[in-house]
Amino acid sequence: LATPTSIMVGVGKGAEAGVLFKNSTALEQAHKLTAIVLDKTGTITRGEPAVTDVIVSEQLAVIGDQYSVNGGQTTVSEGLLTDHRLPAADYWLALAASAERGSEHPLGEAIVRAARERELLLDEPQAFEGIAGHGIAATVNGRRVLIGNRRLMEREEVMLNGLGAKAEQLQNEAKTAMWLAVDGQATAIVGVADTIKEGSKTAVQQMHAQGLTVVMMTGDNDATAQAIAREVGIDRVFAEVLPGDKASYVAQLQEEGYFVGMVGDGINDAPALAQADVGLAIGTGTDVAMEAADVTLMRGDLRSVPQAIHLSKATMRNIKENLFWAFAYNTALIPIAAGVLAPFEWAPDFLRQLSPILAAGAMAFSSISVVSNSLRLKRVKL
Repeated sequence: LATPTSIMVGVGKGAEAGVLFKNSTALEQAHKLTAIVLDKTGTITRGEPAVTDVIVSEQLAVIGDQYSVNGGQTTVSEGLLTDHRLPAADYWLALAASAERGSEHPLGEAIVRAARERELLLDEPQAFEGIAGHGIAATVNGRRVLIGNRRLMEREEVMLNGLGAKAEQLQNEAKTAMWLAVDGQATAIVGVADTIKEGSKTAVQQMHAQGLTVVMMTGDNDATAQAIAREVGIDRVFAEVLPGDKASYVAQLQEEGYFVGMVGDGINDAPALAQADVGLAIGTGTDVAMEAADVTLMRGDLRSVPQAIHLSKATMRNIKENLFWAFAYNTALIPIAAGVLAPFEWAPDFLRQLSPILAAGAMAFSSISVVSNSLRLKRVKL
């Protein structure tokens, strides 16, 4: 009874707190964690990015015969937004949103949402391609449109048109700089920011108090990642991580000697969750992530992570206490029942010739002690 009763009560206590352990192994292993890897989007942050800036290249004059930028105004001669005269920032935002209409990425959805909030007219892209870890490529009214990170611009040999410094400025403000390029020319930078979840900073502080090294992993550039890490209190940062490489970074920490927990919410996090010694999925995330994880945090709150670890420690301590009581009764009474005290006249008669009734009662009391001690877990404060 010593182990199963503690595990049963511990799993039930976790469920009450919104921490679902898939199996007993996860509950038994969580207390060993020495490092926690946190995915940024949807885990540390809300995963609801919003457009904060649209910065147009000052060097841009004309791209083809479709549109030109003069004095901050964009005149559209044909195709997209025909007969509309818009500020340059609105025009490029509308073009970016038109290209992103086929995207399911949170950053793409933020661009589309911002354009619609400004009541800008959008066109349907004739072609759309998602480029993992880089961005998207689309065709809008015959124009090749690229939206993504600096790596995408470099890969496609895009002319940056003086926007590099603007992108760095946004990144230092913990914003994601989305580059917009049309026909090989960078035209604008769209700044997107995600709000840090309430409780993320407190959760990281609690993990530090538990002696954990806290690591953040993100596909964002290093400047943006470092800005968020400073705000939350992260120890180490893995930035510009491609979706398919997340598991390898977890393996790297394991090779360094860490017992690693991974916290994530997306489809791309599933391999890393499976690679980790203990995978913890945010309950507000995808089904794939929850299937790959050992623990599901139903409340979507990072503060559930230190709660899960604390519960694991309390459960393992409770199991050891149960084993002590179980072995204490048996160690003391089995020799007595075998007559080890019979030759000693100083011993009480009921111990020199132990009654089977007393022996049976002691065994029953042993079980009662184990169960009662296990139930104490229900009073553990998480």
